[in-house]
Amino acid sequence: MEEISVRKVAHVILLAREMDRGEGELRGVIEHMTEEEQGALVAIMWIGRDAFEADEWQEAFATAMSEASTPTADYLIGTPHVADHLEAGLEALGYDPSDEEDQLLRRGA
Repeated sequence: MEEISVRKVAHVILLAREMDRGEGELRGVIEHMTEEEQGALVAIMWIGRDAFEADEWQEAFATAMSEASTPTADYLIGTPHVADHLEAGLEALGYDPSDEEDQLLRRGA
């Protein structure tokens, strides 16, 4: 998963959990990511909601890149439980987002 850092995904998770107060900030963070980072974010979310298995990372990423038809921020913000799916996706891929989330919370994300 070299397309995006765990730290960036953790930042999106934290903002998504507070979406009622910070949808604009979440949208801004996602919109300022590269296309590859946005595609990776969608692929991680899909893995987290079991649309793909963790060992299907390349397929999930390629599908996210080729099927992007709406702005990524709109798609993710409109997805119920997006923070939970992103967290589950990272964990399925072998990453523990909790350390990054804790560091971001201490710094005030």
